[in-house]
Amino acid sequence: MLDVTQTRIPEGVIDLGVGHPSLELLPLEELRQAAQHRLSQGDPSILQYGAELGDARFRADLARFLGPYYGFAVEPETLLVTAGVSQALDLICTTFTRPGQVVLVEEPTYFLSLGIFQDHHLQVVPIPTDGQGLDVEALEAALRQHQVALLYTIPTFQNPTGTTLSQERRERLVELSQQHGFLIVADEVYQLLSYREAPPPSLARYLDTGSVLSLGSFSKILAPGLRLGWIQAAPRLLQRLAQNGVVASGGGLNPFTSSIVRSALELGWQERHLQSLRHTYRDRLEAMLEALSQNGLQPRYRPEGGYFVWLELDPAINSQALLERALQTGVRFQPGHRFSSQGRFTHALRLCFAYYEPPDLAEGVRRLAATLQEYPAEAAGV
Repeated sequence: MLDVTQTRIPEGVIDLGVGHPSLELLPLEELRQAAQHRLSQGDPSILQYGAELGDARFRADLARFLGPYYGFAVEPETLLVTAGVSQALDLICTTFTRPGQVVLVEEPTYFLSLGIFQDHHLQVVPIPTDGQGLDVEALEAALRQHQVALLYTIPTFQNPTGTTLSQERRERLVELSQQHGFLIVADEVYQLLSYREAPPPSLARYLDTGSVLSLGSFSKILAPGLRLGWIQAAPRLLQRLAQNGVVASGGGLNPFTSSIVRSALELGWQERHLQSLRHTYRDRLEAMLEALSQNGLQPRYRPEGGYFVWLELDPAINSQALLERALQTGVRFQPGHRFSSQGRFTHALRLCFAYYEPPDLAEGVRRLAATLQEYPAEAAGV
């Protein structure tokens, strides 16, 4: 059989390690209608090589959509269309770094970002985090030791911990970027996925400093297969990105898909879908937290949005060894060491609540708790 998606879940396993939406949450009918609407306009330019920054009409609609969620007016000229955040991060590394330079990352961080930095032969230096996000005092200490090119942060509903960088720390982070001359790459894909109080405004609020590049994506708010996202930055930074050889050769990124999503924005379908997702994910988060409590498990932090819950277990437990036992019990998760550039957090694990409905989340947590109770010695590597 041919692989058609990244989702490969063994039969009988509840995979709490999956970090994307379930199939029933993907808006197939809405996107079918959006495609029909756009193609019915009789505009063949959507099939042409696109403008380097992306179609101006799409960027204007995207700016209008983002403003109320970001807490400030978003200007279209500060947006560059990308083929998702991973491609955006790779483009930024290509444009603004050279092999051997230092990139600072949160500890723990989104584990697949580490591969992108490795591909660019960058020196990764971790900065600790706590319940308010990146530890800025530790950051200041690192800046005294290293000449830094980039700092990569997930400031809102962080992957994997679910924490949010406080407003005070955001302001200090921007100040430090100005003082030390490094760029802040803010991966803000969860900014719109708040389930209680609104988070602090996007770090794109500080674009006028010239040191912030904010990354966004439709993968978390519409559909991952669109491979459509954006970089928000000062126009002079966007012009440098637009001069990249790939963009210069191929033109704007994903012009046809962005034209379809433009219809979803114009017709209000993206807004309705986002509100539906927020309601669904809020219920799923509450279901997971309740199941954890009922089974005597306590998350390190209580998320207010995003996709993930972070557990830190007894230091004697090795989560990779635990995973091998958990699969026999019928549950899977992401072991904590994957989220560390230094191989730390071997006693931690990440759970995702986005993929499953509440009964399956409860059962998955029950199986995890049973694994911990049944195999303590094996899980500890004894």
